Amino acid sequence: MRPPSPSIPEKEFTYDALKQSLRLDGRGFLDLRTPSINFGPELGWVECAMGKTRVIAQVDAKMVKPLPERPFEGIVTIHSEISPMASSDYELGRPSEEEISISRMLDKVLRRSDAIDKESLCILSGQRVWHLRLTIHCIADAGNMLDCACLAGIVAFKHFRRPEIEVIGDEVIIHDPTERAPIPLAIHHSPFCLTFAFFPDPSTRPVVDPTLLEQRLSTGLLSIAMNAQREICVLQKAGGIPTAPDEVLRLVNVAVPLVKDLDQLVEARLKEDWQERKVEIR
Repeated sequence: MRPPSPSIPEKEFTYDALKQSLRLDGRGFLDLRTPSINFGPELGWVECAMGKTRVIAQVDAKMVKPLPERPFEGIVTIHSEISPMASSDYELGRPSEEEISISRMLDKVLRRSDAIDKESLCILSGQRVWHLRLTIHCIADAGNMLDCACLAGIVAFKHFRRPEIEVIGDEVIIHDPTERAPIPLAIHHSPFCLTFAFFPDPSTRPVVDPTLLEQRLSTGLLSIAMNAQREICVLQKAGGIPTAPDEVLRLVNVAVPLVKDLDQLVEARLKEDWQERKVEIR
C-alpha cells in the first residue's frame, strides 16, 4: 500500500520552516531525538524508542550444525518485520520497499560488518556451533525506523548472554544459568546508524533523524553506519538528488560525535541494567 502524500499546506509549512532553520518538533538540524532504551526480564530483550518510533529486538541462541564451507564459524541471522500496528501503510505478508530496504541495511550493519565474532560461536569444529537469531519488530513508525532498529539490534546483542558449555570428548554439556553465569558475546565493535534527509531546495541543509513528515517530504536519504572508533561500516544513499563528495564528508564528520554519544548512552544503560540483575558473576 502506497503511503499517503502530505497535503500541500503541510509541504509549504514544513519547507518554509526548514528554510528558516526550524524543525516542527523544535530540534536543531543536527539534533537526534533522545533515545530511550528499556530491557525486558530476559537477557537479549530490548525495547528502543526515538521519539514515537518504537522497536523491539530479541536475541535467542541454539546449537546447530555449521555451514560446510565455514566449519569454524557460528551463524548469525536477522529477521525484521514491520507490524501493521506501526502504521496503516504496512500490510502483513506484503513487504513494502521500505521494509526490504531496512532488512538489507540491518544485515549489512549488524551481520556483514563482522560486529559479532563468529569464530567465538564455534563449539565443536564442523559439528556444533551457536546460531544467533536476532528478531526485530517495528511497532510504531514516527519516522527513521532504520536508525531505531539498528540501535535496538546492537543493544540486544550486547545485552544477550549465552549459556556456558562444557565439551568432554564429543559430548557437549549446556549449563543452566542458575548453575554457572551465562557468557556475553564476543563483539568486535558497536556500529550505530544515522540517517540524514535532503530536501528539494539546495539552500536547505540536510537534517539528521528525520520525522515521518520530513522523511516523506525529502528527496533523498543518506545513511551512515559508524562505530565509536570513527570507522565507517556502511554508507548508503538510495537514490534521490545528487550529493557532492564534500557534503558527504561533512555529514560523516557530523556523525562522529553523535555516534560517540550513542555509544556512551548504551554502555551506561547496560551497566545500570546489569547492576539491577541478580546474576552470579564468576
